[in-house]
Amino acid sequence: MRSYVLIRIFAALTILAAVVIGVSLGLSLAETNNIKNQENFVEFAPALPTKIMDINGELITEFSADEKREMVSLSELPRHLIYAVLAREDPDFYNHKGFSIRGIARAAMGKLIGQSLGGGSTITQQVAGTLYTDRTEYSYTRKIRELWWSLQMERRYTKNEILEIYLNYMYMGPGTYGVEAASKYFFGHSAREITLAEAAILVIQLSSPSRYNPLDNPNVARDRQRSVLDRMIEFGYTTREEADASFNAYWDNYDYTRASTSAYYSREDAAPWFSEYVRRELDTMMYGAMDYYRDGYTVLTTLDLRHQAAAAKFMEQGLAKANKEYSRSSSNRLTEAERTYVPVVDMLSLFFDLGDIHASSEAQNKQKALSRYTKTLNPVADMAALMFGIQDLKVMTASAFAELKTNTEKNVVEGALVSIENETGYITALIGGSKYDESNQLIRATQGNIQPGSSFKPLYYSAAIDSRIFTPTSLIYDLPIVFHNEDGTPYIPLNFRGEWKGSVLLYDALANSMNVPSLKVLDAIGFDAAIDRAAALLDIHDPAVIRRTFPRVYPLGLGIISAAPLQMARAFAVFANQGRDVSPIAIRAVEDRNGRVVLDTEREVRLRQRRMGSDIQVISPQNAYVMTSMLKKTVEMGTLYAPSEWGAKFSFRDEQDKRFRMPMAGKTGTPQNWSDAWTVGYSPYYTTAIWFGFDKPGNSLGVNLTGSTLAGPVWADFMREIHQGLPLKDFVKPSTGIIDVTVCTKSGLLKTPGCPGDVTMPFLEGTQPTRYCDLHDGTAARANQVNLEGMRLDTMLMDSNTLLGELKLPELRLDLLPPELQRPEPVNRPASNRSGNRTNPRTTPAASSRPPSPARETPESSRSSPIISDEEFGLELPDYNPLLD
Repeated sequence: MRSYVLIRIFAALTILAAVVIGVSLGLSLAETNNIKNQENFVEFAPALPTKIMDINGELITEFSADEKREMVSLSELPRHLIYAVLAREDPDFYNHKGFSIRGIARAAMGKLIGQSLGGGSTITQQVAGTLYTDRTEYSYTRKIRELWWSLQMERRYTKNEILEIYLNYMYMGPGTYGVEAASKYFFGHSAREITLAEAAILVIQLSSPSRYNPLDNPNVARDRQRSVLDRMIEFGYTTREEADASFNAYWDNYDYTRASTSAYYSREDAAPWFSEYVRRELDTMMYGAMDYYRDGYTVLTTLDLRHQAAAAKFMEQGLAKANKEYSRSSSNRLTEAERTYVPVVDMLSLFFDLGDIHASSEAQNKQKALSRYTKTLNPVADMAALMFGIQDLKVMTASAFAELKTNTEKNVVEGALVSIENETGYITALIGGSKYDESNQLIRATQGNIQPGSSFKPLYYSAAIDSRIFTPTSLIYDLPIVFHNEDGTPYIPLNFRGEWKGSVLLYDALANSMNVPSLKVLDAIGFDAAIDRAAALLDIHDPAVIRRTFPRVYPLGLGIISAAPLQMARAFAVFANQGRDVSPIAIRAVEDRNGRVVLDTEREVRLRQRRMGSDIQVISPQNAYVMTSMLKKTVEMGTLYAPSEWGAKFSFRDEQDKRFRMPMAGKTGTPQNWSDAWTVGYSPYYTTAIWFGFDKPGNSLGVNLTGSTLAGPVWADFMREIHQGLPLKDFVKPSTGIIDVTVCTKSGLLKTPGCPGDVTMPFLEGTQPTRYCDLHDGTAARANQVNLEGMRLDTMLMDSNTLLGELKLPELRLDLLPPELQRPEPVNRPASNRSGNRTNPRTTPAASSRPPSPARETPESSRSSPIISDEEFGLELPDYNPLLD
């Protein structure tokens, strides 16, 4: 009776199992869409990376953040890699029909007893499960569907084809798929060159890429690798001697300091900062429409790898120089402070029994010890924690690294470079910082909010030229002065190193970055004109952004705004491009895997520029040419003269071996606290902006690291490199509206034979000087007789007020003389000798005790003029003026 019941139960279970299997097979069959009549039931189209190409068609890098995969043929792989896969995953692969009864039984028994006895899936089942099911689902239904698809694959593909799909498709580590990508990620070379021990490392990734990752868990990976090699020996795929030799060689050369990162960050990339900028642009352009990580696009960019290599080389040199000099100067300052002040503090603390102050020495010693641990000992402890699997120590070292990162942002000099082609706006080179990695991804060239310092000055000088109040040779005085902001607060600007030049011409003041003359320019044209022009050149049009960016205070003239190097490069490129709009672009077009253009970025930019009509002129061609002529003086005689080796760096030879000098123009910039160092400059071909400074404000580079001494040489070296082989090209001069005039370098007036030096500068038509120099005539009789014939025609039409305003003589400070030598003030001076100008309350000489001097009033406004009146010179004039007779 008992046996009869057992038989009935067994029969019922058999029928139930048959029904379940039949239903499952029926459903699976339905999903194949009549598999027998459609042999091509799957189109194996793996995800392909997107290729980033430079302007010359050279590969920069590939994007495959989710799946880094490179296809490789089975016939190209070494035999020991295939043997390692078979030994570890499926020794009977070439004999079974897609499944293994023994494997299934082994896996089932392991589940029943709660132990891992090995997987039950064959290689075919693993491929089928990956392609057609969700392998994260743990259910009998999923296993049945996986079995069904493995049977279909065995019927459709050969064993070698299935194994090739397996080796190219399976996930094998952080962002890597397939043995080729995994081999390059872990070992730095192709799977075609893989060693026996490396093959064993790759194979164990197939079962658990996170647990057996040799970069994260080298000890666990080594044990599992050894078991794979032993199994290969067992099957006769290798010998003990070969396995041991390869194993020892691998671990003898293992780099324990390397961290496990995504394949995206460890990819080969000739321009990682530019590539990241392109990736972010693609995110914006293709969001929600295309998957550039998987769909195999080709991105045609504007980068020139030759320019990029030069940028990387010279920026690396500049950063090394900056950090070495900053470290040296900081160390000297700290040493001097400790030597001078710490003993004094300790003595006072002992004398007055101030224990807390006396403890400062001990605190400093602790700080030094902590700094030494963070920089020197912590990396060693971190490596030991990794080697010996000490998780608690790993947590402590990570905390120390976080503190080191914070200190680094404050004390390590960073830098950025961006270069664009003037006519097209192509970004040909881009450096966003010292080194691109997971912890350093701020692209400072495009995202930086940095004070440009004096490199900002040309932006409002451009407005000054258009105001026609100023010309390149306007005489202006570089002397201490007090400016009053709109709220009444005083502001006293300082020049670099506190030096003052007296009377200078406008182009000289700009070329040598004099602050007082620049602020006099800003004061004369007004904040509205200066801000409007700067915003237009920086391509800022939102009124709210303009208000936030440009404060209406006098330090604005010294560049206290926030701007990115790319914005500054664009502004200067407008000068180089005859005043026309320049739209920086990095992506020209995007093609799909079949070569069809799916995104034509450059065409869209050109159409937008065409629709701008006359508005494409940000400034007039005449203004651009005058500004370029002034900025050329920075290279010829100003702050870029020494960095360019007195112009020699821009000397080249043409095809006929004749030497020529490529025209260059630019401006350096250093804020008054020396926190940043800028150079922005251009040729008729390219514009380049370079910055050095700190990510977090608070520290100063020091007086030895400025725009001229740090950024200037890097700019000059880079510009020389990228202009190698280019023919001579000059800046385009407008055919109308410009007049070239030769003037005296001291007075800025028409040159006479007695002038000690002269310069030829362009002027907006109608603003050129018409009077001859009144400081030099070259005759010995000047003390007894004044030759007025050359000036008569210029002065006949002037009234007395205008004439007195035009006189330019140095100030004689009578109030500083001893009382017995001072001349009494004239009384009842005729009113006809006064110009009638009212006093400007905003500017007063800082070193004078006299009331504010009157300033000449212009037709446009009542702001002070750069021309100093007769009272400021302390000049007595007779009632009778022979010039007006």
